[in-house]
Amino acid sequence: MSIVVKNLSKQFGSFKALDDVSLEAQSGSLLALLGPSGSGKTTLLRIIAGLESADRGSVLYEAEDVTHQSPKDRQVGFVFQHYALFRHMSVFENVAFGMRVRNRPGAEIKQRVQELLHLVRLEGLAQRYPSQLSGGQRQRVALARALAVQPRILLLDEPFGALDAKVRQELRQWLRQLHDEIHLTTIFVTHDQEEAFEVADRVVVMRGGHIEQSGSPQEVFDHPATPFVMDFLGNVNVFHGRVENGMAMLGALNIAYPEYPHAESRDATAYVRPHELDIERFPFGTSSLEVRVTQVNPAGSVAKIRVFSEQFGLALNVDLNLERYIELQLKPGDQVYVSARRVRVFMPNAPEYSI
Repeated sequence: MSIVVKNLSKQFGSFKALDDVSLEAQSGSLLALLGPSGSGKTTLLRIIAGLESADRGSVLYEAEDVTHQSPKDRQVGFVFQHYALFRHMSVFENVAFGMRVRNRPGAEIKQRVQELLHLVRLEGLAQRYPSQLSGGQRQRVALARALAVQPRILLLDEPFGALDAKVRQELRQWLRQLHDEIHLTTIFVTHDQEEAFEVADRVVVMRGGHIEQSGSPQEVFDHPATPFVMDFLGNVNVFHGRVENGMAMLGALNIAYPEYPHAESRDATAYVRPHELDIERFPFGTSSLEVRVTQVNPAGSVAKIRVFSEQFGLALNVDLNLERYIELQLKPGDQVYVSARRVRVFMPNAPEYSI
């Protein structure tokens, strides 16, 4: 069951939540809507579910136009961030609720609930109540309840947002495994890029009611389409400068930029991720930048180094693997040299260029 959204717009008073948004989730895929608060991702999800109506545009399930159908008629499974379980009902009755509303036979309900509790790894907990479960277990009950009515699609709104980091990590892996078992077309909303990249087949990055970029996790991370996408997907170092005559001059970084061979100087901004910077004890290359180490934080498999350029008043974050960190023996106050292995240059109204 594919999901196609065509030219959706939605306004709440003077606030434009969605502005001419179009996308497609292929049948059996797991698509993530990723963006900051206020980007429109939850509004888009609720319109796909039928919980909100669009001002303009259409929603299709496969070739069927469901724009004006109710959520019940759309046969959607929806999972909310805060579980929304019935506290006075057991796990069994929570999962069975949708089937009882639809007057399914008792034997069918019992068999389906048992199957689902096995699927979500909650066998033996059928008679417990939500207050007797952990946060991760409650979220799996909510997912089982959404699947009980055999939905055509599954929609999840920040499904792990209320959980602590360790439980979120475990549930991300579990959701990906579950999806690989059932192959139900799924869209989930998140503001956590690590979560989106770990779980989804495709990622749609949103901002201000627009889609900034869509693609596979690797495509979006390696080839960000806009400065916003580059900046949103993790920590970045930003260099401001100009381009002219096929060169980008970004403070101490002077790099070839053949995308702009013209003599007229234009403003440009370059982005470099912390792991794309190198540190040496002595100058190297044609555009290494002299800096002073201000902070050293070995954390897990990566040492996070903070440096500062007195010449340009520029603070940078550098991620080194532990072997390189041990080799350099860095400490606060050291004078060292930084250069970039990869630089992404953006000009206003021009595509990203990566060196």
